[in-house]
Amino acid sequence: MNVALFDALKGTAERGADHWQLHRFICAHTVMLALEGIPAFYIHSLLGTENDHERVKNTGRLRSINRGQWNLDTLEAELADPLSHHHNVFTELKRLIAIRRKQPAFHPNATQFTLHLGLQLFGFWRQSMRRDQSIFCIHNITDEVQQVSLGDINLIGTDEWQDLISGLKIDDLSGSLTLKPYQSVWLSNRE
Repeated sequence: MNVALFDALKGTAERGADHWQLHRFICAHTVMLALEGIPAFYIHSLLGTENDHERVKNTGRLRSINRGQWNLDTLEAELADPLSHHHNVFTELKRLIAIRRKQPAFHPNATQFTLHLGLQLFGFWRQSMRRDQSIFCIHNITDEVQQVSLGDINLIGTDEWQDLISGLKIDDLSGSLTLKPYQSVWLSNRE
């Protein structure tokens, strides 16, 4: 595909571009970070780089669209600006990577099973190789609020559960979670 990933997630095929681009982009990377294996980041994904139409024009090659080059001063200014999407992407992905690194259940060879939660949610369960940590990774892949019944994912009642991403503690295992559009949760039985 001749498109930068950040711009590929500007909208949906059905509705076109919308205001969920940043949330959709972070959600896609949160899924990747939680999946079995070793996640890899293209530098332009870490920076939220957009299509480089000028580079395509200059090189005459369509694939140049996602091979932009940064001026160091410009990049540093964008990353320092809290209103910049580059800052928001980089900061959030760094935070998620740091969380992931501490979790035994995210070891590349740790167990993974897909959860069947309907078409609006993508979920899977990860379990550490020593079987002392479980993480239920649930991602709202829509632009609408979704409810997840905690009973549908079978959290062990004797464990304490917390969303590693938001810090939210789960007190009522018979209740439900409300996920905002493109929100992800990593429900773990250990911090």
